[in-house]
Amino acid sequence: MKSLDKAYETLILEQLSTGVVVVTLNRPERFNAMTNTMFGELEAMALALNQEDDCRVVILTGAGKAFCAGYDLADADELTGLGALGMLDQQERAARALLSVRSMRVPVIAAVNGAAAGGGLALALAADIRLAAPEAKFNAAFVRIGLSAGDLGTSWLLTRLIGPAATSEICFTGRLVDAREAVRLGMVNQVSEPGAVLDQARRLAAAIVSNSPGGVQLSKRALQANLEISSYAAALELENRGQALLTRSTDMPEALAAFKEKRQPVFTGA
Repeated sequence: MKSLDKAYETLILEQLSTGVVVVTLNRPERFNAMTNTMFGELEAMALALNQEDDCRVVILTGAGKAFCAGYDLADADELTGLGALGMLDQQERAARALLSVRSMRVPVIAAVNGAAAGGGLALALAADIRLAAPEAKFNAAFVRIGLSAGDLGTSWLLTRLIGPAATSEICFTGRLVDAREAVRLGMVNQVSEPGAVLDQARRLAAAIVSNSPGGVQLSKRALQANLEISSYAAALELENRGQALLTRSTDMPEALAAFKEKRQPVFTGA
């Protein structure tokens, strides 16, 4: 993949296996805290990998002991000096980064290897699937620094994952949620064995890669689009169009032929 040759200051991109790219937040000395450079690089990474037909799954994780500690408070002093439009520009820069990650056409798995706080929680929520190491912990830390939990999509995504009551309690208190509670609430899909969260993500990615690329991508599009729709009829309309489109691809006939011939299908995404 050509985009893997690009050098980033705050990210490391590597191909873990066929079709699977690992994106590692790489500021371990700052617990992978977010900066404007990281926001720009997350957006650029997402746009670049979207152009790679060989990229089928992205795994997002953090270097060192943390997943992401949120916005780097070393840079926070300058925020109070920004005018209203300057602060809006700052917010939109950060929001574009997370929207780009969430909008990737392939599934994104967050392998949460440690703390995911504030914007780090928002980044994990932007993934399609979240796996947690036993030492992972989450908090909506915004209220602890005088800000709102209505930030970077947290209020929308977390409410849909765990419901309004649990979201309200977590956001109003800013308390920590450990990995066990996170899986019980539905904030994460699974908790891995110690030291195995990336291996678990790799196995999950391999299971996804074994399926039709077009089927997976249009499934993601339907799932995300229908979160925005309150009408069952509109959801059916979207699903119908996706299925009609996929029957025109080569992967569905290949899957049917493989079933009849009792072999594994060979999907091309064409």
